[in-house]
Amino acid sequence: MFHSAFVALVLASTVFAGPMKRSSGLTVDVAGPAGAVSDVNQLKFKATVKNTGSEDVKILKYGTILDGSLPTRSFAVTKDGEDVSFTGIKLQVSLDKPDDSSFVSIPAGRSVTVDHDVTGLFDFASAGTGTFRFEPVTSFYITSGSNDKLSSLAQFERVQVSSDAVEVNVTDQLEKREIVKRATNTCNDAAKRAFIDAAYVEGQELAAAAARYINNNQQNSLFRSYFKNNDPAAVEDKFILAATENDPNRTLDCNDPYDYCATHPNVIAFTVIADTNIFFCPIFFNEVPQNDLCTGATSVSERNVRSGTALHELTHAVSSTIDVIYGCEDDQDLDAGDQLINADNYNCFATQVWQDTQCFRA
Repeated sequence: MFHSAFVALVLASTVFAGPMKRSSGLTVDVAGPAGAVSDVNQLKFKATVKNTGSEDVKILKYGTILDGSLPTRSFAVTKDGEDVSFTGIKLQVSLDKPDDSSFVSIPAGRSVTVDHDVTGLFDFASAGTGTFRFEPVTSFYITSGSNDKLSSLAQFERVQVSSDAVEVNVTDQLEKREIVKRATNTCNDAAKRAFIDAAYVEGQELAAAAARYINNNQQNSLFRSYFKNNDPAAVEDKFILAATENDPNRTLDCNDPYDYCATHPNVIAFTVIADTNIFFCPIFFNEVPQNDLCTGATSVSERNVRSGTALHELTHAVSSTIDVIYGCEDDQDLDAGDQLINADNYNCFATQVWQDTQCFRA
């Protein structure tokens, strides 16, 4: 479950005094289902934010259309002019010293695309069938991309970006959906607990991006590098299992009851096969958010992205992968059979996909 402190997104009003400005440098485009849909499970959208300005920008993603990883309110949804009740989560976040995981960076002339599944985030059942209007939340807090050393949100400017709404006619299957359950974080250290939560969310995001990539590209050169002539569907299925992991009985822990971390200081994390519980060792908490792949602060080959480690362990837990070898170059030298079952292949492939497709898009 998410940290219990996630209750309300509160930003200091003194920081953002004054009206919002209109942004001429950012554009937002949202694509949704074509035509009527018969099931709310089909309510999936792609939001593309483009920076048409001459300077790079950094944007706070929480509670906006750029936040595709947490079940926050990225859209305002109405039917017949009436609001449809939001049933997701609200966040209380401390941004006194924000880090890059809280933001999306977009270079001048580039764009970023984020996927959204709103199925479990609104009470469609109470609203009834009909035409729903989805308007993206496009009030952003931005700063110049050249401002690398951020100490507070006082360095950001609030802007409003115009965007067209998307209307979708839902004809059936409106029963209320609950937010999907997930592995339970049992770490008793608040900072480490939050770090694990972030890594887990990013890891599922990483897995989903890799699954989409395989579905769209099949056995292209990147796929063959890490999985040779394996069936793309078999590899995609393992990523989907990680992306949709939803067992609340599985625990994520920062403790070391087996003394594996203490006696093996190079161990980053481990999964107990008998119960598939996952334990994160002290050096895991030195790893970096996946956005560092976009800024150049790390590389795929360094294998120090926290979401990659979370994904690695999730493949152990849900797909019975094993550890044949470590290192992205060595992963590519394995035979096809070993590539299919080696957890590190999924880590390196997915982080490369993320860097290639999710960092900056023209």
